[in-house]
Amino acid sequence: MASIKPLSDRVLIRPDSAEEKTSSGIIIPDSAKEKPQRGTVEAVGEGKYENGTKIGMSVKKGDKVLYGKYAGMEVEIDGDEMIIMRESDILGILS
Repeated sequence: MASIKPLSDRVLIRPDSAEEKTSSGIIIPDSAKEKPQRGTVEAVGEGKYENGTKIGMSVKKGDKVLYGKYAGMEVEIDGDEMIIMRESDILGILS
């Protein structure tokens, strides 16, 4: 896999796969699948500077996160769909 290091307060996320079936067992066609809103952090930037002070990142590689539906920018890396977004677009860390 190509190595990408996000800059500043950006985060590279691998989205979870979309649900294939509903909880009742109905198979969802590709055209009706919703964009996933959770994923795994693959890489993080070093943080940002505000008023000369460095603010570190709250997330780390391997964290499962929840993010907004239209957050970030989709990119393709070695055939894998990934999302690059600012840390502020992440809504929370799943435990």
